Amino acid sequence: MADEAKAKGNAAFSAGNFDDAVAHFTDAIGLAPTNHVLYSNRSAAYASLNKFSEALSDAEKTVELKPDWGKGYSRLGAAHMGLRSYDDAVSSYKKGLEIDPNNDALKSGLADAEAASSRSSRTRGGGPGSNPFGEAFGPEMWVRLSSDAGTRELLQQPDFVKMMQDIQKSPNNLNLYLKDPRVMQALGVLLNLKFQARGAEDDDAETASQSTSGGGGGSPERKRAAESEAVKEEKSSETEAEPEPEPMEVMDEEKEKRDRKALAQKEKETGNAAYKKKDFDTAIDHYSKAIDLDDEDISFLTNRAAVYLEMGKLEDCIKDCDKAVERGRELRSDYKMVARALTRKGTALSKMAKSSKDYEPVIEAFQKALTEHRNPDTLKKLNDAEKAKKELEQQEYFDPQIADEERDKGNQYFKEQKYPEAIKHYTEAIKRNPKDFKAYSNRAACYTKLGAMPEGLKDAEKCIDLDPTFTKGYTRKGAVQFFMKEYEKALETYQEGLKHDPRNQELLDGVRRCVEQINKASRGDLTPDELKERQAKGMHDPEIQNILKDPVMQQVLSDFQEDPSAAQAHMKNPLVMNKIQKLISAGIVQVK
Repeated sequence: MADEAKAKGNAAFSAGNFDDAVAHFTDAIGLAPTNHVLYSNRSAAYASLNKFSEALSDAEKTVELKPDWGKGYSRLGAAHMGLRSYDDAVSSYKKGLEIDPNNDALKSGLADAEAASSRSSRTRGGGPGSNPFGEAFGPEMWVRLSSDAGTRELLQQPDFVKMMQDIQKSPNNLNLYLKDPRVMQALGVLLNLKFQARGAEDDDAETASQSTSGGGGGSPERKRAAESEAVKEEKSSETEAEPEPEPMEVMDEEKEKRDRKALAQKEKETGNAAYKKKDFDTAIDHYSKAIDLDDEDISFLTNRAAVYLEMGKLEDCIKDCDKAVERGRELRSDYKMVARALTRKGTALSKMAKSSKDYEPVIEAFQKALTEHRNPDTLKKLNDAEKAKKELEQQEYFDPQIADEERDKGNQYFKEQKYPEAIKHYTEAIKRNPKDFKAYSNRAACYTKLGAMPEGLKDAEKCIDLDPTFTKGYTRKGAVQFFMKEYEKALETYQEGLKHDPRNQELLDGVRRCVEQINKASRGDLTPDELKERQAKGMHDPEIQNILKDPVMQQVLSDFQEDPSAAQAHMKNPLVMNKIQKLISAGIVQVK
């Protein structure tokens, strides 16, 4: 990405690796050719390599892309200064000040450019006020001093900086500071000469020797050498105006980025306030501004999506959520934020769903959100969506006519004793008409024939639930319970059915069979194996367990063994008698 290449360029520039910086900025420009900041940064890197023509070209491109950015004109002026086109530099700084009148860097750059232009004019004119070293103390002085390892440290000394500023303002003041070895060292760097410092007296002697042999302004060869000296590092115009120049430039886009993020947060806060007041249009406006200022915070997108959701603009909401998810994964944002965007998308899709198929992307969005962050609210939304999908599927599949046809097919297979095939058609009939109680009754009969008692019991109970007056449901349930040897329960089921049809022979036969089995236990006619089986089954029956845990029943059972007269009194209580009968039927209590 362009941002990654730009970051590498910034790091290389800060480390003084200007060639690498140029390479990285070039890569970034290839990825983002309209980013003005990249051209500005590469211009600075070229200037640091003394490639002022290339620096000028990039500065011009910067201004072309962003004509209202003062920094671009600062780059342009610096490049012209490096090329010693002082008048063009003055013009560039002035244009920048027209756009940004309060920019201190542009003001300082303009002052330096005008001073350099004035000195250049005096030097060309050879007037009496000219100084042979004037060129050495031009605007590039600080860059040259900061580029040299020896003089760079001197720039940290305020008194030295003050002396050099004084000399820069008036080169004729040089003679006042020649006794200071630091000034001589700086002069050597500026003129590309080597001075050996041997104390103050030696410096004076050497200076006198240089003056005598140089004829006032130095030989033409030395002057040309000074003019052709490559400036190691370009300083921004802001740094040139500072009393203590830094060797490296701080990238302006970093500050600009921080400022934009701060502004984006303010827009978000304003949008939040508008949202709470239900001023949705205003909230949308502020969230949109925040997004334009900072595209690295996906909360702006999710917030705007929430507003669109409230406004019923569901498609716009979904688009923002998709952007938030995509951008969030690129930036490796907090997984909770990504989950929030996916949940919001699922909510919007659910509001648009009209068929069971429409719920598929809804469920998918909620499932993805839960993989990012398991939120209880999202889980509830997923369960609701799955339930709604199932209900719609049933509604869409509902067809009573086909249900009757499938039930008839099932009946035919039942007569042929092909129970698995019959179950298949009864099941299809139930899907086509979930309220077809006859299909449940018939399927319960098939399950009973196949020995699948729990399934048969479940279908029989569903049949009774759908139509409590359908006596066939009671006979199906009673039969299943009888085969499960739950005679007391089967008896209750048959008796309940007889309330709706007192003369139903099938129900009456069921009652008779149950009573026979119950009386068999009461008479003690059970074989040891039957008794053992009943006892084991009874101990797993929750109702039997509750009876045995009942303190009253425990006392009753104790009285049966120890106090027969008290036991007889207990048997007069219908509830106690009923429970005793159940214990007898279960083989827990034996009558001899």
